[in-house]
Amino acid sequence: MNPDVDLTVLKDGRHCLLTLDSRLFEYAAGRNWPAAEPVLPRLSRSANHGVLWFATAAAMAASRTPRSRRAAARGLASLTLASLTINTLGKRSVRRTRPVLDPVPLVRQLKRQPITTSFPSGHAASAAAFATGVALESPAWGAAVAPVAWSVALSRVYTGVHFPSDVLAGAALGAGAAFAVRGLVPTRAQVVPPARPRAQVPALPDGEGLVMVANTASGTADRVRALHDGLPLAEIVECEPTDVRAELEKAAARATVLGVCGGDGTVNAAAEIALRHGVPLAVLPGGTLNHFAYDLGVEGARDLTRAVQRGEAVRVDAGRFSGDGREGVFVNACSLGVYPELVRERERWSRRIGGWPAGVLGALRVLRADRHPLEAGFGGRARPLWLLFVGNGTYHRMGLAPGRRTDLADGRFDVRVVHGGRRPALRLLAAAVAGPLTRSPAHAAVQVGRLRLTGVAPGTLLAYDGEVTEVEGEVTLEKLPEALTVYRPLPGN
Repeated sequence: MNPDVDLTVLKDGRHCLLTLDSRLFEYAAGRNWPAAEPVLPRLSRSANHGVLWFATAAAMAASRTPRSRRAAARGLASLTLASLTINTLGKRSVRRTRPVLDPVPLVRQLKRQPITTSFPSGHAASAAAFATGVALESPAWGAAVAPVAWSVALSRVYTGVHFPSDVLAGAALGAGAAFAVRGLVPTRAQVVPPARPRAQVPALPDGEGLVMVANTASGTADRVRALHDGLPLAEIVECEPTDVRAELEKAAARATVLGVCGGDGTVNAAAEIALRHGVPLAVLPGGTLNHFAYDLGVEGARDLTRAVQRGEAVRVDAGRFSGDGREGVFVNACSLGVYPELVRERERWSRRIGGWPAGVLGALRVLRADRHPLEAGFGGRARPLWLLFVGNGTYHRMGLAPGRRTDLADGRFDVRVVHGGRRPALRLLAAAVAGPLTRSPAHAAVQVGRLRLTGVAPGTLLAYDGEVTEVEGEVTLEKLPEALTVYRPLPGN
């Protein structure tokens, strides 16, 4: 095989592609696009520096549904990766000049022309990355964003700043970035909680037998209304936070299925009462975080309605703590150290400034305060520590990404310890970044089925599912394997 012939063929093929690319550009420039003239140049400018996509993500997050918030975050993560790749590799690898603007009507041209090289199109990459990332998490939002993303990519040829191949290459790179992000951080649809162990529960096609207690302080009206539309014979009891536990006790005494809608503390009370009365639990997410419901795969009224109508449920573990006459159960986690203090600070400020700002303020106040680490004995010796986190089931996460559990009946506690020492804020941040992946003098992570703490000082705070109590002396944490029966939609049904 003659290398000179191969090189000639390669050059001829490249020349043909560039010629075709130029002719397509000239054809697009010569076309009359009356409907595009007032829209595409403005749309192209709005996408500069990702402004259009950040605004779109903010609008999606404002809808306050968990799927739209995840879709917005995934879209921005994909856009960030695509932009980094374009600016560090793409633009520097292929030094292609911009198209000549002579064939492009003046009314289409941008007032400020780009000065970077032409290949590939950064705008097209960002648009495709954002739209693909959003669609991977939420097909409905993806369908809404896709036409805008396609129009932005098209506008780069329409305004004369890119050849068609620049746009196609940028779009392919952007879509690839979105799939790369999904490979690093799977979508919730990819990580479906295992449908085991399945539980035999009654199917309630119209909701008769379900008594749903809703905490009005959590802003649950819309969610409860949506549930009642699907389960018209369900009994809905809306009450103030001070009356929640009493109403749950009454509901459990007469219900076939005990339902609850509220935040972590409300769900905790319902779980404890359901365990004691031996009734299945139906959880409708109604708080700020809703870890338990989301880890079950229940994101809203539609998911719960389907599970209740079909009689789909699983058995999950619960955790129990006890010591010095105090005891309680938890379905998410319990902790000692700085976190219970943060919970108290957050509760103190949340009614004035809202939940998320109160959490940030609480963290700043707790970490800046002059304090000593907690002293507790476990593993045979006393240890100073800043934080002891005990999760009901193994939490999986990447770095600082929010944790979630894929198996709520694995029989294990996920124990994270941040050891005492200087600079607690730095140690806590390092532990958050490392997650369960490392063990160091500052932090560690283990999985156990039971934990016993000794020498806990009087007045020590323990937080469990957003509630706070005081413990002292010896504190025991143990698993209640598969103790709680909970409705959740099962995959494939």
